[in-house]
Amino acid sequence: MIHRLLIFIFTFALSVSFIEAKSKQDTFCIGKKSFLLNGKPFVIKAAELHYPRIPRPYWEHRIKMCKSLGMNAICLYVFWNIHEQKEGVFDFTGQNDVAEFCRLAHKHGMYVIVRPGPYVCAEWEMGGLPWWLLKKKDIRLREQDPYFMERVRLFENEVGRQLASLTITKGGPIIMVQVENEYGSYGEDKAYVSAIRDIVKGAFADSNNVIEPSKRANVAEEDNSSLVLFQCDWASNFTKNALDDLVWTMNFGTGAKIDKQFEKLKSIRPDAPLMCSEYWSGWFDKWGARHETRPAADMVAGIDEMLSKGISFSLYMTHGGTSFGHWAGANSPGFAPDVTSYDYDAPINEYGIPTDKFFLLRSTLQKYSDKKLPDIPRCPLPLISTPKIMLDRILTLNDFFTNEKVSHNILTMEDMDVGWGMMEYSAILPDIPVSSILTVNECHDYGLVFINGKRVGRISRVNKESSVTLPQVNKGDTLTILVEAMGRINFGRAIKDYKGITKSVSITAHIDDNMVTWTLYNWRHRAISDDYNDIIKCMNHPVSSSNKGRIQSNGGYYRASFSLKRIGDTFVNMEAFGKGQVWINGHAIGRYWSIGPQQTLYVPGCWLKKGVNEIIVLDIEGPDGNPTVHFTDTPELNKLNVVKTERHDNPADRPQLTSLTPAASSSFNPGNGWQKVDFISPQKGRYIALECLSTHAGDNVSVAELYVLDNQGKRYAREQWKVRYADSENISGNNTGEKAFDLQESTYWQTKKGASFPHMIVIDLGMECEMKGMEYLPRAEDGAPGSVKEFRIYCF
Repeated sequence: MIHRLLIFIFTFALSVSFIEAKSKQDTFCIGKKSFLLNGKPFVIKAAELHYPRIPRPYWEHRIKMCKSLGMNAICLYVFWNIHEQKEGVFDFTGQNDVAEFCRLAHKHGMYVIVRPGPYVCAEWEMGGLPWWLLKKKDIRLREQDPYFMERVRLFENEVGRQLASLTITKGGPIIMVQVENEYGSYGEDKAYVSAIRDIVKGAFADSNNVIEPSKRANVAEEDNSSLVLFQCDWASNFTKNALDDLVWTMNFGTGAKIDKQFEKLKSIRPDAPLMCSEYWSGWFDKWGARHETRPAADMVAGIDEMLSKGISFSLYMTHGGTSFGHWAGANSPGFAPDVTSYDYDAPINEYGIPTDKFFLLRSTLQKYSDKKLPDIPRCPLPLISTPKIMLDRILTLNDFFTNEKVSHNILTMEDMDVGWGMMEYSAILPDIPVSSILTVNECHDYGLVFINGKRVGRISRVNKESSVTLPQVNKGDTLTILVEAMGRINFGRAIKDYKGITKSVSITAHIDDNMVTWTLYNWRHRAISDDYNDIIKCMNHPVSSSNKGRIQSNGGYYRASFSLKRIGDTFVNMEAFGKGQVWINGHAIGRYWSIGPQQTLYVPGCWLKKGVNEIIVLDIEGPDGNPTVHFTDTPELNKLNVVKTERHDNPADRPQLTSLTPAASSSFNPGNGWQKVDFISPQKGRYIALECLSTHAGDNVSVAELYVLDNQGKRYAREQWKVRYADSENISGNNTGEKAFDLQESTYWQTKKGASFPHMIVIDLGMECEMKGMEYLPRAEDGAPGSVKEFRIYCF
């Protein structure tokens, strides 16, 4: 009896102790010069992961990989447009179950930092904003447009329903929530940022009494019931929209001078904790440009320095993953669509394998851990390969469209209520007895031009091609333009990116010594969806078209079945095809384009099956030879097949400046940070030339960013800028001329090593401008390598 009583007492004591332990929740808040976890200083070592870029069956593996690397938190964006693909229809299930992703992080002892936008950038379609916002033509994105703000509120409330119960204040893993994203790179509007803050606070309900670091920076103990809200920006622009009641964090990349990045923040808030909320491990790839990499030693050195100084960080990306389907975005200025792979040269590569960066970083993070790091988990599946597989064309480009409309004026895809895919435009031509020039204003993004079904040319927004020479045509002939939409621009003011033909189509010709222009009207529009379910429906009920404008092309939809004895991760090689998309077993794998640099697409083994599998390929160009693919165990991300040179050193484009008076002639100061040049007098012109006569260290020239100032001293927008001439560019390092104005402070134009001075870059501003000065930013690394010393500036 006594024995049973003792067992009961012991069991009861254990139960009470367990209940007490469960009821004791963690706390996270702001202390003096430090974050505080459970009242003790805490350095955040966060790994950026994006749940839509990782197949759900692999979520847990990738989280465990980050844990074994030495991270203590997961940082993630919430992508509005993947959760609300149709207005008012929210989806947080399956692959979109962000709450489950957070719970898995919690399961493995990882805290979570949530960045719910509404804008996220992330090289993602439209920066995470839904395409259907553009159906309201006069909408002002990322401003206090009533419709935009109402839709933001509805979305963030849905995010709150999913995640508010998972905040640390309620026993969950979420320790911080971000307000907007890098708004200083978009504009200056504290009222808007404040409104977004209030929406986010409301979405997370009564757990969001915001920590006010400006008032509490010297207090060791904080209100532990508060959820920490923060905003991120660059060191050069964070004060534009900085709110007093938010934590401020900096974003910068590998090689940046750490102390310089936090210099201004420390002067304003000397007792605030320091954090790099995006420390860029690598960079993203663009179609038609070389694969981007960053040195592992430089990346790890920066993290080592931050940790030695008690600075928190989030490594963007720790594992990049894949922008499956149509979700890869495009960058600006100009139009530079991103490839499907989001490998990012990250420590954990696209398919979950640790790289040299991983092991070097793991060794460093072990120094800052009082426990042995967990073992590195094995990948869920092996890598596999197959022989070549022959595909059969099952649908031509004429056989598939989802809706049709005839209109006097030309319509965009958004006008047709289509978010992604293609548009076919057809119009009847007048009699033009000579060859003529067809101009499409503007084609977004890639167009094939046909006369009576015969292809006569191509239009490419990427290559800035907007016109095609037409042969002689007769009245009644049919012009057809097939336009493929690529990712919407995800950065800068150009995110309001309509698809299809967005303005007008005209034809000009010289007839009897006169220039004659026709603007075409009365268009037939046919929308072509890239949704797998629509493709399957059309396969079963193909559309027939007998008009004489029927496209004669090898393009279309190709399909094959293939058998696997075992499943594993693999890469489908698309080098036999031209341009399009791939679906395997109903999963949208992503876009391919023969120009590279990406030639293979990652196929997760969890989406394959033993036995029979299906592959469908859309190719708008048509395959080069036999329509074959094969699966390989080795990815190809760095094979560029571009006919047009990336260089801008054509001697015919070099301006003759001897007859011009410089707008400015002086020397820049050594070191990091922005520098301003005032012109001798106001200038007017379309072009500006920076002539670099020397550098401070005598090395090759590097220019991170340039801005031209108007007569009021304000910066001109740069979306329309392009390089007219650059005498020298480090092509192998992706340091081409446009990097001097690509809105990214961590990238730069660099001349070739050993090239002789002087060096010159000439920029076409896109229109005639009145100019008062220029702003120049050298590289962010310690010592500002390649910083310009003596210079001359010309405007013409």
